[in-house]
Amino acid sequence: MTHARSLVPLVDIGANLTHESFQHDLDAVLQRATHAGVHQLVITGASREGSRHALELARAYPQRMFATAGVHPHHALEVTDEAVAELRELLAQPEVVAVGETGLDYCREFSPRHAQQRAFERQLELAVECGKPLFLHQRDAHDDFLAILKPYLARTGPAVVHCFTGDERALFESLDAGCYIGITGWLCDERRGQHLRELVKHIPADRLMVETDCPYLLPRTLRPLPKDRRNEPGFLPHIVEELARDRGEEVAVTAQATTATAQAFFRLPSNHGSDLVARE
Repeated sequence: MTHARSLVPLVDIGANLTHESFQHDLDAVLQRATHAGVHQLVITGASREGSRHALELARAYPQRMFATAGVHPHHALEVTDEAVAELRELLAQPEVVAVGETGLDYCREFSPRHAQQRAFERQLELAVECGKPLFLHQRDAHDDFLAILKPYLARTGPAVVHCFTGDERALFESLDAGCYIGITGWLCDERRGQHLRELVKHIPADRLMVETDCPYLLPRTLRPLPKDRRNEPGFLPHIVEELARDRGEEVAVTAQATTATAQAFFRLPSNHGSDLVARE
């Protein structure tokens, strides 16, 4: 299966490589990512266990993988005093480059709204403590999300609204608050993401990053589609191509800008090699 390859090294800022679907072939997935030009990956920590696992992966692939540590709003009830202490310890590790995934999700509401809000606040407090960037989730909760977030932003590191799927108001109000924006293969979904085709033109280049959110959100315009319908980091160049077209830019321009922005945002090394190889 042959897909697009980026001539500019790319950074996937949101890869859920701790997902069970990658357990059997992670090395092959990473080889395909390298071949596609995806040289650095930020592994999402979305639960207590997932954050620990993300750190393990980052340590297994130094300077290639990095981790976030946080609890997704779906798991908000996990955020106990014990969990906060554990996250604080994880965030002290150099391989952990951001606080999150944290935020609000009123679309599915797997956790009560009051629990989500409290869990979000507690993780924002951790971000103030550690000074690391915020990796944020928001779905169908824009007003409450910004109301909780804004008072903290002057005291935290920079914040990215990852996997942005919102409307024009949500985009401009997030940008006005100083947030960065992460774009995924949602852009390629003619059923749900068509509005993003126009909106991405308005994101400043120095606030724009790209991600797969794999194994979720397989770009629907990808050809050929993998039989298992699993998304993976190697498909990031396809998202960049679509994004560049919608922004009216050369692909290399979009690639270079998103990589530079991601490396600055997460404080990633920019002088890394091109091989994504685990330590023996």
